[in-house]
Amino acid sequence: MVQFQILNGAQAGTRWVAGRLPFTIGRSPADSLRLEDAGVWDGHCRIEWREDHHAAMLSAPDALTTVNGQRVQEAILRNGDILELGSLRLQFGLRPTTHRSLRVREAVTWLAFALLCFAQIALIYLLSMEL
Repeated sequence: MVQFQILNGAQAGTRWVAGRLPFTIGRSPADSLRLEDAGVWDGHCRIEWREDHHAAMLSAPDALTTVNGQRVQEAILRNGDILELGSLRLQFGLRPTTHRSLRVREAVTWLAFALLCFAQIALIYLLSMEL
């Protein structure tokens, strides 16, 4: 789904993946992503999924929150956006996709191809015996 790369602060370099939306970022133990850096408040912001298939960030009323350097109360997030919560910087991104194995489909395709070849050879053999 979505992930955050922590760019500075005590947990710099950490990547946090959101299991589900909505979730909150803040200092409180009740927040989904708990960060104790300077300027981060309890329930600092909330990330939710909108009906138009966009992730949106909603900031607490008095919390200092910027997206790409612009102070906002609410913003649609795009892949690569930089969020600043107080002194903390996070990079928003989409979680890398996982690829499913195609071995079963490939095996079934080759099996079907082999059966088709076998059926054609059998048909040729049966038709040649009638002559």
